[in-house]
Amino acid sequence: MPSTSIRKFEYDPETRVLSVWFVASGRQYDFLDVPPEMVADFKSAFAKGRYFNDRIRNHFAFRPVASSGSSGTC
Repeated sequence: MPSTSIRKFEYDPETRVLSVWFVASGRQYDFLDVPPEMVADFKSAFAKGRYFNDRIRNHFAFRPVASSGSSGTC
């Protein structure tokens, strides 16, 4: 999943929470009540950052996730 702005993302279809980790800040944000069809489109988008900015950012409620400091992964 090469992207200059998004390091990785995960989706929980049961809670409809899309978790996104950003390259620049290293921070994780959870976007709430994201439909699975939108996540499928996001996953297949060529330009993930552009898709995110156009269709997810400012369209869904979100919450920052405090880093645990013990993940040990990048």
